[in-house]
Amino acid sequence: MSQVPRIPLNDGNSIPQLGFGVFLVQPDEAERIVSDALEAGYRHIDTAAIYGNEVGVGRAIAASGIPRDELFITTKLANPDQGTRSAHDAIDLSLAKLQLDKVDLYLIHWPTPARDLYVESWQAMEQIRDDGKTTSIGVSNFQIPHLDRLLAETETVPAVNQIELHPTFQQREIRAWGVEHDMRIESWGPLGQGKYDLFGLAPITAAATAHGVTPAQIVIRWHLQSGLIVFPKSNSVDRIRENFDVFGFELSGEELAAIDALEADNRVGGHPDVVGNA
Repeated sequence: MSQVPRIPLNDGNSIPQLGFGVFLVQPDEAERIVSDALEAGYRHIDTAAIYGNEVGVGRAIAASGIPRDELFITTKLANPDQGTRSAHDAIDLSLAKLQLDKVDLYLIHWPTPARDLYVESWQAMEQIRDDGKTTSIGVSNFQIPHLDRLLAETETVPAVNQIELHPTFQQREIRAWGVEHDMRIESWGPLGQGKYDLFGLAPITAAATAHGVTPAQIVIRWHLQSGLIVFPKSNSVDRIRENFDVFGFELSGEELAAIDALEADNRVGGHPDVVGNA
């Protein structure tokens, strides 16, 4: 039995709260790295068509010998594949690359609002779910206006919204929308993608010293105790194992509050109103 808690979703399913992300994992390295993650104990793998590494992820899954019902696999609809027919073709291609009959979660990767295809794509996602090619459907990088429009024009509240989220960019308004509408939040770039000195910030270094763990473990623990679904990534087997070893300690209320106070509206990734619109 995995020590990773499962979070209930609004469609009656559930998701492991800690997973492993493969953003920027090179295709020829994906099988090895995902195999290392599975061996370390991860059972939730988050990939995407645009990452170009679904084949390697699929090979690692097939070689692992882990029963399919113990795994949770997410992939994403790429921006060029938005639209009804393209979305149906895209999931079939992703499933073939992953060597799976279905994924556990399928996400629209970006809203690309200037193209105005995300509502049509969401309706296609509903059909993909109904066809049994995914268990749950959700979105990624959606802002509140995009979410409000989905609610107004379709039948399904996304099960999750995967968004950039780390201690200096906490996305509190979208998280509050999620609470109101029973939509879970997944954190991408949970360690800040190395784009600022997150691990040198005083509340994080102090907590790491107090608990005898690394700053990365403190940040992952903050995500978990904040009720977020999180999937750090690493190419190093030692760090893969280390990032999974976050269940032997707990942050205090004071430590959580000190990290909460680091909010600085510090987006380090692309803005959802811009990415993929070209």
